[in-house]
Amino acid sequence: MYKYEVIVWWSEKDQAYIAETPELPGCMSDGKTYEEALKNIQLIISEWIETANKIGREIPQPKGKLMYA
Repeated sequence: MYKYEVIVWWSEKDQAYIAETPELPGCMSDGKTYEEALKNIQLIISEWIETANKIGREIPQPKGKLMYA
């Protein structure tokens, strides 16, 4: 399991839970349930990191909780 911050929220438009990882640009998933969205984001994080490695993109270290204003 990765240690990146994950934000999960309900999307009325998509009628699904959306999970996103702010530290990894564009890293998002969805699910019919909160738990499914969390499960799916772990796979997407793995794929994001795999792709970043292949193209030589820097992979940020997990920072934990991010601060928002």
